[in-house]
Amino acid sequence: MNRIGGDLVIETLRALGAHTVFGLPGQHALGLFDALRRSDLRVMSARVENNLAFAADGHARVTGEVTPMIVSTGPGALLTLASLHEARESSVPVLGISSQIPVAGLGGGRRGYLHELPDQQASFRDVVKSVHLVRTVSQIPGAIRDAWASASSVSCGPVWVEIPQDVLLAPASLPPVTSVPHTVRALAPLPDLIRAASDLLATAENPVILAGGGVVRAGAQKELLALAEALRAPVLSTFGGKGAFPWEHPLSGGSWLEDWHATEFLAAADVLLVLGSGLGELSSNYHRFAPRGRVIQIEADAGKLESNHAALGIHADVKLALAALSVPRREPDGRAEAAVAGLLRRVRERLAAQDLRREQQLLADLHAVVPESVPTFWDMTILGYWAWSAWPGRLHSAQGAGGLGFAFPAALGAAVHGPALAVSGDGGAMYGIAELATAVQHQLDVTWLIIDDGGYGILREYMTDTFGGTTATELARPDFAMLAQSFGVPAVTSTVDTIREDLAKALSTPGPTVVVLPVTLRMFAPTHLEH
Repeated sequence: MNRIGGDLVIETLRALGAHTVFGLPGQHALGLFDALRRSDLRVMSARVENNLAFAADGHARVTGEVTPMIVSTGPGALLTLASLHEARESSVPVLGISSQIPVAGLGGGRRGYLHELPDQQASFRDVVKSVHLVRTVSQIPGAIRDAWASASSVSCGPVWVEIPQDVLLAPASLPPVTSVPHTVRALAPLPDLIRAASDLLATAENPVILAGGGVVRAGAQKELLALAEALRAPVLSTFGGKGAFPWEHPLSGGSWLEDWHATEFLAAADVLLVLGSGLGELSSNYHRFAPRGRVIQIEADAGKLESNHAALGIHADVKLALAALSVPRREPDGRAEAAVAGLLRRVRERLAAQDLRREQQLLADLHAVVPESVPTFWDMTILGYWAWSAWPGRLHSAQGAGGLGFAFPAALGAAVHGPALAVSGDGGAMYGIAELATAVQHQLDVTWLIIDDGGYGILREYMTDTFGGTTATELARPDFAMLAQSFGVPAVTSTVDTIREDLAKALSTPGPTVVVLPVTLRMFAPTHLEH
């Protein structure tokens, strides 16, 4: 058949390098989905649009690639907002493409269309990096190209493109699009600022490095390791920066950022180098962190520079900035390694005084059976909060925006390229339970561990500690194992004594599997030590 506007969208995506599209059809978007039928792009579906957007997010996190997501107008588009909020806060390059009502209805024109909103773009402007509206077929390739470049330029993030229904269905007179040159902006540091930072680090008596998610996103692990070893500087990682630095390295102080010992360790540095972090709430021990020395902050998001602490702020891609720094190599004298060992010992002693052996053993059992090559996705659940601090190596969670329901659909998106593990509480699991059907339909190799404590466990703790009681935290829920089996998914109800064996078996079983662990876990107590 003759090509239409929808074909131009798909051709442009293909020319930009897309190989997988996450899509959920709707009336105004049918021109896009018909074009997908005629393409070689892989189409991954979902049952609910917010889960579709989480799946695109998970795919983009593990591939590092811009990931397209296609939805329909109005209710379908709006359901992606919470998920795109997470992508924005975690700098994940999701390219959202939504259909729109016909051109005649845009901007307050003809009224009464199905799914009509007075200004759909307005709902997305403060959530995504950029919004692009197409009004004619010839505008399609340029709009998709500009959105792709916006999503992939640091700091990366989600973008939004809207294309009216009649434009998607209109004949395409343009020739087939096979090449789309585009520019991804390189964010190089200013040389004068790099020289100043190099001088500060070279003369520091007690330099410390805090590695944030920007290190991982920039692929700057090698440069960070070289700098830390040259400076003999301890490295602590934010929760989003896990995997930025080798966990077992003698200079690695781990990620115990909610522990006052770690907070003080960072504050005591005479020069603290903050890489790819805005020193926000979670990275600053809920804004109790108070540095006593100089701070150097290298950050791709200009809005985060000095937003919480005065610093020598360098607006740059972390990898380019680290490559440009020049510091003399110091001879090892054991002081930094001893300081790190002392920090980790104090953390262990504090945990040991709280009788949290079950929680620590459970996390150790998980780590023992999950292969390093398997990406892990964690919901906002007590075990996930433990993982932020204690999981060795990279993990993915919804800590950017902090919404529930992230883990399972995000793991489904990652599973397009191989096995993945999702960890949810029973409350968060109910957000994505319909996606068991998606896992079966696409035969995605995802193991889903559901920690069933009968409610919103972390909120139960917060409310009990603060108010002495709870409201709306206790939940009726299904028998998750039986429910999974009704979808045709192998499932088992485990115990804390058999979880290692049960999870290992599930991970080795091809396709989707579910492991349910009925247990009530405790969060480690926060510290309130004074300076």
